[in-house]
This record gives sequence, structure tokens and C-alpha cells, in this order.
Amino acid sequence: MYSVSAQINAISLVKIPLLPAPKFGLDVAAITSALSSDPDIKLIYLCSPGNPTGALLNKEDIKKILEHETWNGVVVIDEAYIDFSAPGSSCAEWATQYPNVAVMQTLSKGFGLAGVRLGAIFTSEPIARLLNALKAPYNISSLTAQVAERALGKENLEFARANIGKILEQRSRLVEEIVKVPGVGRLRGGLDSNFLLVEMLDRPGGKPCNETALRVYEGLAEERGVVVRFRGKEHGCEGCLRITVGIEEEVTRFLAEIRKVLDGVFKADGHLPADEEEKREVEANEVMG
Repeated sequence: MYSVSAQINAISLVKIPLLPAPKFGLDVAAITSALSSDPDIKLIYLCSPGNPTGALLNKEDIKKILEHETWNGVVVIDEAYIDFSAPGSSCAEWATQYPNVAVMQTLSKGFGLAGVRLGAIFTSEPIARLLNALKAPYNISSLTAQVAERALGKENLEFARANIGKILEQRSRLVEEIVKVPGVGRLRGGLDSNFLLVEMLDRPGGKPCNETALRVYEGLAEERGVVVRFRGKEHGCEGCLRITVGIEEEVTRFLAEIRKVLDGVFKADGHLPADEEEKREVEANEVMG
């Protein structure tokens, strides 16, 4: 969406890919080289945790960019999914240390309030004054403000944290169980968000495959009513689906449904899950014996 917004406003873009999976870290050398060679760059957007990577960016890497000697633009850090990361992961406190940082958070994810469309930015006073001068005079409705105040009250804050804790429990469960499904490959992203980036294989024990990932995505959505996200065309995500972590019942259903869909895909292609192949091999040996 940052690219879309830039294009709408006729702003040129410089895109620097993340380092390869599974860390998906910042390519600091490439970024600082671009900053040194192109004085027209004014803004840097970093997502931590990333989407669809689900991985936090290394804070020391971000500091190297913030402290780059020949550049004085603004570094914007999108922390939409930070509520699902370990304590101390946020860079929000840097707003008091660095005059050129802007850290964005939202009530849409961890608080489950996407419908109120409310975010917040932590930044230095000069940048805050500029943003206040640019924004619409009544950009937040009274209803949105009331919902936000209630959500951030002590009782509801504890409620939100309890719900986040349940999601984290199911994330751990999904991490453990998803890789046991025949045809599912490696976890390619981090464990810092409320979703996982997972490979789909061309056959049990095979290679990451975009075709399989698309068929699983479509099969889950059209036949099972389960929606995931196909991300195979993004950098470093070949054959990957982005799977959102739900409540216990949803995770249980998802694990059952993806197993059925993958089983159907492989049977249609003449492949069988490894355990089924082993079973048939044993039966064949018994007949021959």
C-alpha cells in the first residue's frame, strides 16, 4: 500500500529487497548505499513485524539506518502487528531519542478493532506538528474516540492482553502441528505476529510449489470456507501461504481442512502422502510374501 500511495501522489520509489528467508532481515549495506547515492530519498518505510514475513527487524540494523551520517530523512516503522511480539520489541520509545523516527501502531490487530480504523504515531515534536498541520480538522470521529478510550482502559486492556495470550498459545500449537501435515514444507517467516508463512510442496517431501499453494488456497476458500493468503509471488516466498492464527476451534478446523485439501491435490496428481505410500508398500510386500 505504501507503493500504491506513492504512485497516486507521483512519488518515485526505491525498493530494496529484504535478505533471504527465514530471517528476512534488512540489507543494511544496500540501504545505506542507496541513501548515500540518492539525496532525493526523504522517507524510509520499514515493517516490523513484516507482512507476510511475520518477522521482526533487528533493532541494531534499524539504528544503523537512523544514524546514517550523510542522510537526514525520516524513518517510518510500521508496527501494526507488534502486539504479538515479545515484550521490548517495539521501537516506540525511540521517539524520545531520535528526531527522525516515526513509529506507527494500530488498534486493528491485537485489539481486534479494525472497524474503527484508528492508529497512532509515536514521533518527535517537530514531525508531530507537521502531521497535525496536514491532517483534516476532524479526522477522528467522537464514536471512534470513545471506543478507543474504552479499549485502552485498564479492564479492557487486560481483556485484550488475555486474548492475545490465547492467540500466542494457538500460534505455538500451529507451529508444532502444521509441519506434520503431508505436503507442508518449512516455516519461512518469523514467529512475531498473528500469522505464519508456510511452504506448500509439489508432493509430500518435495519442493516448494506455487501451483500447489494456489490450489490449496482455492480449495480451502471455495470448498471449505477457510481463507488464507497466497503469497508465492512475493520476494523469497515461493510456494508460501500466509496463515492467520485463530482461536482453538478455528485452528483445529484449519488443520483438518488443509490436510484434506492437500490429500485431494496429491491424489489428483497421482501422489500420495508419505504415510499412505508406506502403508501401500507394506501391503504389497505382504501380498508378495
